[in-house]
Amino acid sequence: MKLRLMMVGKTEGEWLIRGCEQYQRRLRHYWPFETEVIPDIRVKGKYLPETLRKKEAEAVLARLAPDDRLVLLDEKGNHLSSIELAAFIEKESHQGYKQVVFLIAGAFGADDSLKSRAFFSLSLSKMTFPHQLVRLIFLEQLYRAMSILRNEPYHNEG
Repeated sequence: MKLRLMMVGKTEGEWLIRGCEQYQRRLRHYWPFETEVIPDIRVKGKYLPETLRKKEAEAVLARLAPDDRLVLLDEKGNHLSSIELAAFIEKESHQGYKQVVFLIAGAFGADDSLKSRAFFSLSLSKMTFPHQLVRLIFLEQLYRAMSILRNEPYHNEG
């Protein structure tokens, strides 16, 4: 099974880019892993948030294969501990799916079409994080999950 992280819009800020690249390199030692950036929807006029979400969803859905397992990162999603995330990934790997796609939607959230396409919705916290920072936090959590699955000392359970 391959893991893929899709993100709407490019990562901005050199420190965020470097941090994301570091965790991406680490992840590839454990599991087939790739990232994909869905370009921002840019027009001369401004879209209402609902229209922007819909257009972003169309771009995301066009890149998904019918058998992709979509996990939507959403502030109203399910809360998992790091150990539970590791168990979730391990369970999915035994189900015979080719690919699990984690999606970080645009800054205005995900359209209902993405929410209905996703088989699981995941929240990183009850707190609100800057949209760009979620990428780094989630990549670190994926790396942590891999280290948990390999019984490596990165994760300290207190």
